[in-house]
Amino acid sequence: MPINAQADSRAKRNVIVLVMAQAFLGAQMPMIFILGGLAGQSLATNLCLATLPISLIVLGSMLAATPMSAIMQKWGRRTGFFVGAASGAMGGMVGAYGLYLGSFPVFLTGGLFTGIYMSAHGFYRFAAADTASDAFRPKAISYVMAGGLASAIIGPQLVKLTSAAFVIPFMGTYLTVIAVNVVGAFLFLMLDIPKPTPPAHDAPVGRTRWQLLTTPRIAVAVICAMVSYALMNLVMTSTPLAVVGCGYTRNNAADVVSLHVLAMFVPSFFTGHLIARFGVERIMGLGLLILAGAGAVALSGIDLNNFFIALAFLGVGWNFGFIGATTMLAGAHDEHERGRMQGLNDLIVFGGVTVASLASGGLMNCSGGTAVEGWTAVNMAMLPLLVLAAGALLWLVVRHPASEEY
Repeated sequence: MPINAQADSRAKRNVIVLVMAQAFLGAQMPMIFILGGLAGQSLATNLCLATLPISLIVLGSMLAATPMSAIMQKWGRRTGFFVGAASGAMGGMVGAYGLYLGSFPVFLTGGLFTGIYMSAHGFYRFAAADTASDAFRPKAISYVMAGGLASAIIGPQLVKLTSAAFVIPFMGTYLTVIAVNVVGAFLFLMLDIPKPTPPAHDAPVGRTRWQLLTTPRIAVAVICAMVSYALMNLVMTSTPLAVVGCGYTRNNAADVVSLHVLAMFVPSFFTGHLIARFGVERIMGLGLLILAGAGAVALSGIDLNNFFIALAFLGVGWNFGFIGATTMLAGAHDEHERGRMQGLNDLIVFGGVTVASLASGGLMNCSGGTAVEGWTAVNMAMLPLLVLAAGALLWLVVRHPASEEY
């Protein structure tokens, strides 16, 4: 059997496990993103801090990115994913306790633990590429991301079933998050990714972090990944507040977020094929264009259909931009640089997402007197980041064309 076929046979088995993890464990993310801002709004004394719980999740993810990458580099992906699931369970437990006490600081602390899970969750896509051949790599990443399709259905439906299960609003959902992590952790027992081989004394050290970041393809991949994720988070974080603030119900908000998460992951069934056929740069550029379309639709009105269409565009744009950037990054560094570069990438990406999620609440609740004015401010804030990413991608295409096909 050819080497690539052998590698892809193992990779396909790992992809199945990671798809199931993305589907089941990943369901906690839409659950928390639907309710985090609403719960924060009910606990915070200052409405400008309503989305702070989500910001703390992203901050926790940013802070955990480098240590999580180091854990996986030393002890393997499975250990890192177990740590992530345990942290997700702890986040649900502390969050539920914060709701029980009516304590905003305790509730925020739970978000930091959830952020550790979110960091581990972000490495599913890199784990998919670990045992894949160059030809199968974009498809492996894409298929694992497609597992979010099920999480987009499971998460919001669990919110509807559990958010009012107790006298204390939202507490049932956070208790459910604990069960999701405990049960989902067993999936990683089936993962078959070898631990990285410790480098020999005479092995190449690899590029420094600065040398990696100043490599053109890596720099542009990191910028586009950060912008795609930050813009998605900026708008999605404010969406439940905007939907409810414009006179619609919590279930309407859950449905809008559900469609958004579906739009994030449904394209993953063919994104890898599109990258293989048209090139990663074109798909990333298309993703940025669709993100711009999401902002345009959101600014054109506040009918419920506007929310649905804008959030659908937001999801598809994120998918093309983020999977494209991940594919570009995965092919731009060597195996012995993996732990260093992947952790650094997620540190930068989630650093940008942290700023976006912090800005989201302030723009939504404190940039005008009405929900409409806040929603307008949120979507106008997309423009400078889109210009940054589009400019970086155009520079790469013109000055540093691809040296290899994906």
